[in-house]
Amino acid sequence: MAAVNRVFAAQLSGLPVFGPDGESIGRVRDLVAGLRLDAQPPRILGVVVELTTRRRVFVPMLRVTSIEPSAVTLATGSVNMRQFNQRPNEVLVLGQLLDAHAALAGSDTRITVVDAAMEPTRTRDWVLAKLAIRERRAGLGRRRSAMQVLRWEEVSGLGLADLAKQPQGAGQLLMLFDTMRSVDVAATVRDLPLKRRHEVADAMDDERLADVLEELPDDDQKELLSYLAEERAADILEAMNPDDAADLLAELAPAEQSRLLELMEPEESAPVKRLLAYSSDTAGGLMTPEPVVLTPDTTIAEALAHIRNAELPPALASMVFVCRPPTATPTGRFVGVVHFQRLLREPPAELVASAVDTGLAALRPNATLAEVTRYFAAYNLTCGPVVDAEDHLLGAVTVDDVLDHLLPEDWRETGLHDTTGETGEHLEEADRA
Repeated sequence: MAAVNRVFAAQLSGLPVFGPDGESIGRVRDLVAGLRLDAQPPRILGVVVELTTRRRVFVPMLRVTSIEPSAVTLATGSVNMRQFNQRPNEVLVLGQLLDAHAALAGSDTRITVVDAAMEPTRTRDWVLAKLAIRERRAGLGRRRSAMQVLRWEEVSGLGLADLAKQPQGAGQLLMLFDTMRSVDVAATVRDLPLKRRHEVADAMDDERLADVLEELPDDDQKELLSYLAEERAADILEAMNPDDAADLLAELAPAEQSRLLELMEPEESAPVKRLLAYSSDTAGGLMTPEPVVLTPDTTIAEALAHIRNAELPPALASMVFVCRPPTATPTGRFVGVVHFQRLLREPPAELVASAVDTGLAALRPNATLAEVTRYFAAYNLTCGPVVDAEDHLLGAVTVDDVLDHLLPEDWRETGLHDTTGETGEHLEEADRA
Protein backbone atom coordinates (compact mmCIF):
# COMPACT_ATOMS: atom_id res chain seq x y z
CA MET A 1 0.00 0.00 0.00
CA ALA A 2 1.37 3.40 -0.91
CA ALA A 3 2.10 5.60 2.10
CA VAL A 4 -1.16 7.40 2.86
CA ASN A 5 -1.93 8.74 6.32
CA ARG A 6 -5.64 9.55 5.97
CA VAL A 7 -8.28 9.17 3.28
CA PHE A 8 -11.74 10.74 3.50
CA ALA A 9 -14.54 8.58 2.14
CA ALA A 10 -16.18 11.29 0.02
CA GLN A 11 -12.89 11.80 -1.83
CA LEU A 12 -12.92 8.14 -2.86
CA SER A 13 -16.42 8.16 -4.29
CA GLY A 14 -16.34 7.69 -8.06
CA LEU A 15 -12.56 7.25 -8.31
CA PRO A 16 -11.51 4.87 -11.11
CA VAL A 17 -10.15 1.47 -10.04
CA PHE A 18 -7.29 -0.11 -11.99
CA GLY A 19 -5.52 -3.45 -11.97
CA PRO A 20 -1.74 -3.78 -11.54
CA ASP A 21 -1.14 -3.43 -15.28
CA GLY A 22 -3.32 -0.36 -15.64
CA GLU A 23 -6.41 -2.22 -16.84
CA SER A 24 -9.68 -0.45 -15.99
CA ILE A 25 -11.84 -2.38 -13.52
CA GLY A 26 -14.53 0.05 -12.42
CA ARG A 27 -15.20 2.86 -9.95
CA VAL A 28 -15.38 3.15 -6.17
CA ARG A 29 -18.94 3.46 -4.94
CA ASP A 30 -18.60 2.89 -1.17
CA LEU A 31 -16.50 1.59 1.72
CA VAL A 32 -17.61 -1.31 3.91
CA ALA A 33 -16.81 -1.10 7.62
CA GLY A 34 -17.36 -3.74 10.30
CA LEU A 35 -18.93 -2.17 13.38
CA ARG A 36 -17.70 -3.23 16.83
CA LEU A 37 -19.47 -3.68 20.16
CA ASP A 38 -16.91 -1.52 21.94
CA ALA A 39 -16.02 2.11 21.25
CA GLN A 40 -12.96 1.30 19.14
CA PRO A 41 -12.84 2.50 15.52
CA PRO A 42 -14.41 0.02 13.08
CA ARG A 43 -12.16 -1.80 10.63
CA ILE A 44 -12.53 -1.06 6.93
CA LEU A 45 -13.26 -4.44 5.38
CA GLY A 46 -13.15 -3.46 1.76
CA VAL A 47 -14.40 -1.37 -1.13
CA VAL A 48 -17.62 -1.63 -3.11
CA VAL A 49 -16.53 -1.35 -6.74
CA GLU A 50 -18.96 -0.79 -9.59
CA LEU A 51 -17.61 -2.66 -12.61
CA THR A 52 -17.96 -1.40 -16.16
CA THR A 53 -20.92 -3.81 -16.40
CA ARG A 54 -22.67 -1.83 -13.57
CA ARG A 55 -22.41 -4.87 -11.27
CA ARG A 56 -21.26 -3.98 -7.75
CA VAL A 57 -18.74 -6.29 -6.13
CA PHE A 58 -16.77 -6.40 -2.89
CA VAL A 59 -12.98 -6.01 -3.02
CA PRO A 60 -11.12 -6.70 0.29
CA MET A 61 -8.81 -3.93 1.49
CA LEU A 62 -5.85 -6.34 1.35
CA ARG A 63 -6.27 -6.30 -2.45
CA VAL A 64 -5.79 -2.50 -2.56
CA THR A 65 -2.15 -1.63 -3.22
CA SER A 66 -2.39 2.14 -3.57
CA ILE A 67 -4.83 5.00 -3.06
CA GLU A 68 -4.09 8.19 -4.94
CA PRO A 69 -6.11 11.39 -5.48
CA SER A 70 -6.97 10.27 -9.01
CA ALA A 71 -7.30 6.46 -8.77
CA VAL A 72 -7.25 3.29 -6.70
CA THR A 73 -5.00 0.40 -7.77
CA LEU A 74 -5.54 -3.27 -6.92
CA ALA A 75 -2.98 -6.04 -6.51
CA THR A 76 -4.82 -8.14 -9.10
CA GLY A 77 -6.96 -7.46 -12.13
CA SER A 78 -9.19 -10.44 -11.30
CA VAL A 79 -12.08 -9.78 -8.93
CA ASN A 80 -14.93 -11.92 -7.69
CA MET A 81 -17.99 -11.26 -9.84
CA ARG A 82 -20.47 -12.12 -7.09
CA GLN A 83 -22.94 -9.29 -6.47
CA PHE A 84 -22.13 -7.36 -3.29
CA ASN A 85 -24.53 -8.05 -0.44
CA GLN A 86 -24.23 -6.20 2.85
CA ARG A 87 -23.97 -8.33 5.99
CA PRO A 88 -25.75 -7.58 9.29
CA ASN A 89 -22.61 -6.33 11.11
CA GLU A 90 -21.49 -4.10 8.26
CA VAL A 91 -22.13 -0.44 7.53
CA LEU A 92 -21.74 1.43 4.25
CA VAL A 93 -19.65 4.48 5.01
CA LEU A 94 -21.07 6.69 2.25
CA GLY A 95 -24.51 5.11 2.16
CA GLN A 96 -25.21 5.03 5.90
CA LEU A 97 -22.74 7.12 7.92
CA LEU A 98 -22.84 10.33 5.89
CA ASP A 99 -25.55 12.67 7.26
CA ALA A 100 -26.10 10.39 10.27
CA HIS A 101 -27.22 12.12 13.46
CA ALA A 102 -25.11 11.42 16.54
CA ALA A 103 -23.83 13.10 19.70
CA LEU A 104 -20.54 14.09 21.25
CA ALA A 105 -19.52 11.36 23.68
CA GLY A 106 -20.43 12.22 27.25
CA SER A 107 -22.61 15.21 26.32
CA ASP A 108 -25.98 16.13 24.87
CA THR A 109 -24.49 18.07 21.94
CA ARG A 110 -26.13 16.82 18.77
CA ILE A 111 -24.02 16.55 15.63
CA THR A 112 -24.28 15.47 11.98
CA VAL A 113 -21.62 13.35 10.32
CA VAL A 114 -20.35 15.13 7.18
CA ASP A 115 -17.54 12.74 6.20
CA ALA A 116 -15.45 9.89 7.58
CA ALA A 117 -11.71 9.27 7.31
CA MET A 118 -9.90 5.95 7.31
CA GLU A 119 -6.32 5.58 8.49
CA PRO A 120 -3.83 2.68 8.19
CA THR A 121 -2.61 0.70 11.19
CA ARG A 122 0.66 -1.10 11.84
CA THR A 123 -0.98 -4.42 10.91
CA ARG A 124 -1.86 -3.17 7.39
CA ASP A 125 -5.50 -2.82 8.42
CA TRP A 126 -7.47 0.35 7.81
CA VAL A 127 -9.78 1.74 10.49
CA LEU A 128 -12.43 4.45 10.45
CA ALA A 129 -10.42 6.63 12.80
CA LYS A 130 -11.83 10.14 12.25
CA LEU A 131 -15.20 11.75 11.61
CA ALA A 132 -15.85 15.17 10.10
CA ILE A 133 -18.87 16.59 11.93
CA ARG A 134 -21.00 19.72 12.26
CA GLU A 135 -22.92 20.68 15.37
CA ARG A 136 -26.68 20.64 14.88
CA ARG A 137 -28.17 23.95 15.95
CA ALA A 138 -31.84 24.49 16.56
CA GLY A 139 -33.81 27.38 15.15
CA LEU A 140 -33.97 29.19 11.83
CA GLY A 141 -31.61 31.79 10.49
CA ARG A 142 -28.64 30.57 12.51
CA ARG A 143 -25.20 30.54 10.96
CA ARG A 144 -23.96 27.14 9.90
CA SER A 145 -21.59 25.65 12.48
CA ALA A 146 -17.95 25.09 11.63
CA MET A 147 -16.84 21.62 10.63
CA GLN A 148 -14.67 19.70 13.07
CA VAL A 149 -12.66 16.49 12.72
CA LEU A 150 -12.98 14.22 15.77
CA ARG A 151 -11.72 10.79 16.73
CA TRP A 152 -14.25 7.98 16.38
CA GLU A 153 -14.26 7.51 20.16
CA GLU A 154 -15.37 11.13 20.68
CA VAL A 155 -18.71 10.46 18.96
CA SER A 156 -21.56 8.30 20.24
CA GLY A 157 -24.73 7.01 18.65
CA LEU A 158 -23.30 5.36 15.53
CA GLY A 159 -23.87 1.71 16.37
CA LEU A 160 -25.95 -0.54 14.14
CA ALA A 161 -28.99 -0.16 16.37
CA ASP A 162 -28.56 3.62 16.41
CA LEU A 163 -28.28 3.88 12.65
CA ALA A 164 -31.37 1.69 12.22
CA LYS A 165 -33.52 3.90 14.47
CA GLN A 166 -32.37 7.47 14.05
CA PRO A 167 -33.61 9.69 11.25
CA GLN A 168 -30.80 10.55 8.88
CA GLY A 169 -30.41 13.35 6.38
CA ALA A 170 -29.29 12.80 2.83
CA GLY A 171 -27.59 16.04 1.82
CA GLN A 172 -24.06 14.68 1.52
CA LEU A 173 -25.21 11.56 -0.34
CA LEU A 174 -27.25 13.64 -2.79
CA MET A 175 -24.16 15.75 -3.49
CA LEU A 176 -22.34 12.57 -4.50
CA PHE A 177 -25.29 11.65 -6.74
CA ASP A 178 -25.06 14.95 -8.64
CA THR A 179 -22.34 13.67 -10.96
CA MET A 180 -23.90 10.22 -11.49
CA ARG A 181 -26.30 9.03 -14.16
CA SER A 182 -29.80 8.10 -13.03
CA VAL A 183 -29.17 4.42 -13.75
CA ASP A 184 -26.08 4.49 -11.49
CA VAL A 185 -27.96 6.33 -8.75
CA ALA A 186 -30.68 3.68 -8.98
CA ALA A 187 -28.09 0.93 -8.51
CA THR A 188 -26.76 2.73 -5.43
CA VAL A 189 -30.24 3.26 -4.00
CA ARG A 190 -31.02 -0.44 -4.43
CA ASP A 191 -27.98 -1.34 -2.30
CA LEU A 192 -29.00 0.95 0.57
CA PRO A 193 -30.84 -0.36 3.63
CA LEU A 194 -34.59 0.24 3.36
CA LYS A 195 -34.63 3.03 5.96
CA ARG A 196 -31.79 4.87 4.22
CA ARG A 197 -33.43 4.38 0.83
CA HIS A 198 -36.57 6.08 2.11
CA GLU A 199 -34.56 8.98 3.56
CA VAL A 200 -32.89 9.53 0.19
CA ALA A 201 -36.26 9.43 -1.58
CA ASP A 202 -37.64 12.02 0.85
CA ALA A 203 -34.70 14.34 0.14
CA MET A 204 -34.70 14.05 -3.67
CA ASP A 205 -36.67 16.49 -5.78
CA ASP A 206 -39.53 15.04 -7.81
CA GLU A 207 -37.80 15.20 -11.20
CA ARG A 208 -34.66 13.43 -9.99
CA LEU A 209 -36.61 10.78 -8.09
CA ALA A 210 -38.76 10.15 -11.17
CA ASP A 211 -35.63 9.58 -13.28
CA VAL A 212 -34.21 7.18 -10.68
CA LEU A 213 -37.52 5.35 -10.26
CA GLU A 214 -37.62 4.63 -14.00
CA GLU A 215 -34.30 2.75 -13.68
CA LEU A 216 -35.32 0.55 -10.74
CA PRO A 217 -36.64 -3.03 -11.05
CA ASP A 218 -40.43 -3.46 -10.82
CA ASP A 219 -40.48 -4.67 -7.20
CA ASP A 220 -38.29 -1.78 -6.02
CA GLN A 221 -40.44 0.68 -7.97
CA LYS A 222 -43.60 -0.59 -6.29
CA GLU A 223 -42.03 -0.60 -2.83
CA LEU A 224 -40.77 2.96 -3.14
CA LEU A 225 -44.02 4.25 -4.63
CA SER A 226 -46.03 2.63 -1.82
CA TYR A 227 -43.79 4.34 0.76
CA LEU A 228 -44.49 7.81 -0.65
CA ALA A 229 -47.58 9.76 0.36
CA GLU A 230 -50.28 9.44 -2.30
CA GLU A 231 -50.04 13.09 -3.35
CA ARG A 232 -46.29 12.91 -3.84
CA ALA A 233 -46.55 9.54 -5.57
CA ALA A 234 -48.93 11.15 -8.08
CA ASP A 235 -46.47 14.03 -8.59
CA ILE A 236 -43.66 11.54 -9.25
CA LEU A 237 -45.79 9.69 -11.80
CA GLU A 238 -46.47 12.99 -13.55
CA ALA A 239 -42.72 13.65 -13.76
CA MET A 240 -42.00 10.21 -15.24
CA ASN A 241 -42.17 9.45 -18.95
CA PRO A 242 -45.81 8.43 -19.66
CA ASP A 243 -44.82 4.96 -20.89
CA ASP A 244 -42.74 4.30 -17.76
CA ALA A 245 -45.55 5.61 -15.55
CA ALA A 246 -48.03 3.33 -17.33
CA ASP A 247 -45.74 0.32 -16.88
CA LEU A 248 -45.50 1.02 -13.16
CA LEU A 249 -49.22 1.63 -12.69
CA ALA A 250 -49.99 -1.59 -14.53
CA GLU A 251 -48.18 -3.48 -11.75
CA LEU A 252 -50.41 -2.03 -9.02
CA ALA A 253 -53.76 -3.21 -7.71
CA PRO A 254 -56.71 -1.70 -9.65
CA ALA A 255 -57.90 0.37 -6.67
CA GLU A 256 -54.45 1.86 -6.08
CA GLN A 257 -54.00 2.48 -9.79
CA SER A 258 -57.32 4.33 -10.04
CA ARG A 259 -56.60 6.42 -6.95
CA LEU A 260 -53.22 7.61 -8.25
CA LEU A 261 -54.64 8.41 -11.69
CA GLU A 262 -57.33 10.53 -10.02
CA LEU A 263 -54.68 12.48 -8.10
CA MET A 264 -52.68 13.22 -11.25
CA GLU A 265 -53.43 16.34 -13.29
CA PRO A 266 -55.86 15.47 -16.13
CA GLU A 267 -53.42 16.52 -18.88
CA GLU A 268 -50.75 14.28 -17.31
CA SER A 269 -52.97 11.27 -16.66
CA ALA A 270 -54.69 11.27 -20.08
CA PRO A 271 -51.74 9.84 -22.09
CA VAL A 272 -51.01 7.34 -19.31
CA LYS A 273 -54.60 6.09 -19.39
CA ARG A 274 -54.38 5.65 -23.18
CA LEU A 275 -51.25 3.55 -22.78
CA LEU A 276 -52.86 1.40 -20.08
CA ALA A 277 -55.49 0.38 -22.61
CA TYR A 278 -52.87 -1.65 -24.51
CA SER A 279 -51.10 -4.83 -23.54
CA SER A 280 -47.53 -4.16 -22.36
CA ASP A 281 -46.08 -6.48 -25.03
CA THR A 282 -47.63 -4.63 -27.99
CA ALA A 283 -46.53 -1.53 -29.88
CA GLY A 284 -49.29 0.41 -28.11
CA GLY A 285 -47.98 -0.65 -24.71
CA LEU A 286 -44.34 0.01 -25.63
CA MET A 287 -44.76 3.42 -27.23
CA THR A 288 -44.20 6.86 -25.78
CA PRO A 289 -46.98 9.35 -26.59
CA GLU A 290 -44.54 12.29 -26.63
CA PRO A 291 -42.33 12.03 -29.75
CA VAL A 292 -41.22 15.11 -31.70
CA VAL A 293 -44.26 15.97 -33.84
CA LEU A 294 -44.10 18.84 -36.36
CA THR A 295 -46.38 20.22 -39.05
CA PRO A 296 -45.31 20.16 -42.75
CA ASP A 297 -44.67 23.93 -42.77
CA THR A 298 -41.99 23.72 -40.05
CA THR A 299 -38.52 24.70 -41.25
CA ILE A 300 -35.52 22.39 -41.14
CA ALA A 301 -33.86 24.81 -38.69
CA GLU A 302 -36.82 24.55 -36.31
CA ALA A 303 -36.80 20.76 -36.57
CA LEU A 304 -33.11 20.65 -35.69
CA ALA A 305 -33.77 22.91 -32.71
CA HIS A 306 -36.39 20.45 -31.42
CA ILE A 307 -34.12 17.40 -31.57
CA ARG A 308 -31.22 19.40 -30.08
CA ASN A 309 -33.08 19.46 -26.76
CA ALA A 310 -30.68 17.90 -24.24
CA GLU A 311 -33.57 16.32 -22.28
CA LEU A 312 -34.77 14.39 -25.32
CA PRO A 313 -33.61 10.74 -25.27
CA PRO A 314 -31.21 9.96 -28.15
CA ALA A 315 -33.56 7.38 -29.67
CA LEU A 316 -36.44 9.89 -29.88
CA ALA A 317 -34.07 12.54 -31.27
CA SER A 318 -33.24 10.30 -34.24
CA MET A 319 -36.51 11.07 -36.01
CA VAL A 320 -39.22 13.74 -36.25
CA PHE A 321 -42.80 12.89 -37.16
CA VAL A 322 -44.68 15.09 -39.59
CA CYS A 323 -48.47 15.34 -39.10
CA ARG A 324 -51.37 17.61 -39.83
CA PRO A 325 -52.67 19.58 -36.82
CA PRO A 326 -53.22 18.88 -34.00
CA THR A 327 -49.68 17.84 -33.13
CA ALA A 328 -50.52 16.39 -29.71
CA THR A 329 -51.11 12.63 -29.89
CA PRO A 330 -53.37 11.33 -31.23
CA THR A 331 -52.50 13.77 -33.97
CA GLY A 332 -54.09 14.82 -37.21
CA ARG A 333 -53.31 12.79 -40.33
CA PHE A 334 -49.85 11.26 -40.24
CA VAL A 335 -47.76 12.42 -43.23
CA GLY A 336 -44.42 10.69 -42.67
CA VAL A 337 -41.08 10.97 -40.90
CA VAL A 338 -37.81 12.83 -41.35
CA HIS A 339 -34.61 11.14 -40.17
CA PHE A 340 -32.19 13.42 -38.34
CA GLN A 341 -29.46 12.64 -40.88
CA ARG A 342 -31.69 14.00 -43.63
CA LEU A 343 -32.27 17.15 -41.57
CA LEU A 344 -28.51 17.69 -41.41
CA ARG A 345 -28.23 17.53 -45.20
CA GLU A 346 -31.01 20.01 -46.04
CA PRO A 347 -30.82 23.85 -46.15
CA PRO A 348 -32.06 25.30 -42.81
CA ALA A 349 -34.68 27.49 -44.51
CA GLU A 350 -36.34 24.56 -46.34
CA LEU A 351 -39.60 23.08 -44.99
CA VAL A 352 -39.67 19.59 -43.49
CA ALA A 353 -42.36 18.76 -46.05
CA SER A 354 -39.63 18.70 -48.70
CA ALA A 355 -37.62 16.09 -46.78
CA VAL A 356 -40.37 13.85 -45.41
CA ASP A 357 -40.14 10.09 -45.95
CA THR A 358 -43.66 8.95 -46.79
CA GLY A 359 -42.66 5.39 -47.66
CA LEU A 360 -41.69 4.10 -44.19
CA ALA A 361 -44.23 1.57 -42.95
CA ALA A 362 -45.86 2.37 -39.61
CA LEU A 363 -46.61 0.06 -36.70
CA ARG A 364 -50.16 -0.63 -35.60
CA PRO A 365 -50.84 -0.35 -31.86
CA ASN A 366 -51.74 -4.07 -31.61
CA ALA A 367 -48.46 -5.21 -33.24
CA THR A 368 -46.81 -7.88 -31.07
CA LEU A 369 -43.36 -7.58 -29.52
CA ALA A 370 -42.01 -10.05 -32.10
CA GLU A 371 -43.44 -7.94 -34.94
CA VAL A 372 -41.98 -4.76 -33.47
CA THR A 373 -38.56 -6.42 -33.14
CA ARG A 374 -38.60 -7.56 -36.77
CA TYR A 375 -39.71 -4.07 -37.84
CA PHE A 376 -36.70 -2.43 -36.18
CA ALA A 377 -34.31 -5.02 -37.58
CA ALA A 378 -35.76 -4.77 -41.11
CA TYR A 379 -35.60 -0.97 -41.34
CA ASN A 380 -32.47 -0.40 -39.18
CA LEU A 381 -34.27 2.04 -36.91
CA THR A 382 -33.94 3.28 -33.35
CA CYS A 383 -37.43 4.82 -33.37
CA GLY A 384 -40.64 4.06 -35.26
CA PRO A 385 -44.18 5.52 -35.57
CA VAL A 386 -47.32 3.90 -34.18
CA VAL A 387 -50.37 4.85 -36.26
CA ASP A 388 -54.03 3.84 -35.92
CA ALA A 389 -56.42 2.76 -38.71
CA GLU A 390 -57.45 6.40 -39.34
CA ASP A 391 -53.82 7.49 -39.90
CA HIS A 392 -53.50 9.32 -36.57
CA LEU A 393 -50.06 9.16 -34.96
CA LEU A 394 -50.51 7.65 -31.48
CA GLY A 395 -46.86 7.65 -30.41
CA ALA A 396 -43.46 6.19 -31.14
CA VAL A 397 -41.66 3.04 -30.07
CA THR A 398 -37.93 3.33 -29.33
CA VAL A 399 -35.38 0.55 -29.46
CA ASP A 400 -34.55 0.87 -25.74
CA ASP A 401 -38.15 0.02 -24.84
CA VAL A 402 -38.00 -3.03 -27.12
CA LEU A 403 -34.76 -4.22 -25.52
CA ASP A 404 -36.18 -3.66 -22.04
CA HIS A 405 -38.94 -6.18 -22.82
CA LEU A 406 -36.66 -8.64 -24.64
CA LEU A 407 -34.14 -8.91 -21.80
CA PRO A 408 -34.74 -11.22 -18.80
CA GLU A 409 -37.03 -9.74 -16.12
CA ASP A 410 -34.17 -9.48 -13.62
CA TRP A 411 -31.71 -7.70 -15.92
CA ARG A 412 -31.81 -4.51 -13.86
CA GLU A 413 -30.74 -6.48 -10.77
CA THR A 414 -27.84 -8.19 -12.56
CA GLY A 415 -26.80 -5.14 -14.62
CA LEU A 416 -24.83 -5.67 -17.81
CA HIS A 417 -23.13 -8.82 -16.59
CA ASP A 418 -24.28 -12.23 -17.85
CA THR A 419 -24.64 -14.32 -14.70
CA THR A 420 -24.78 -17.63 -16.58
CA GLY A 421 -21.01 -17.97 -16.53
CA GLU A 422 -19.54 -16.09 -13.57
CA THR A 423 -15.76 -16.19 -13.23
CA GLY A 424 -13.22 -14.65 -10.92
CA GLU A 425 -11.51 -15.31 -7.66
CA HIS A 426 -13.45 -16.38 -4.59
CA LEU A 427 -13.77 -13.92 -1.78
CA GLU A 428 -11.60 -14.49 1.24
CA GLU A 429 -14.30 -14.94 3.88
CA ALA A 430 -11.79 -14.00 6.56
CA ASP A 431 -11.59 -10.49 5.15
CA ARG A 432 -15.19 -9.88 6.15
CA ALA A 433 -15.29 -11.97 9.32
